[in-house]
Amino acid sequence: MPYVNIKLAGEVSREQKAQIAKEITETLERVAHKPKSYTYITFEEVAYEDWAIAGELLDA
Repeated sequence: MPYVNIKLAGEVSREQKAQIAKEITETLERVAHKPKSYTYITFEEVAYEDWAIAGELLDA
């Protein structure tokens, strides 16, 4: 059973999440032969002030 946890800096719309979930689920079905009903996806939206790259917060 695939479990996919997607962390994103900032927010995405419900429509964007739906499209991402659909495409990841279809990819797992096509490539790994995993039934759609077995694929679980979660989204974590992280505030820019809580995410850093190369030592710099993204809200800087």
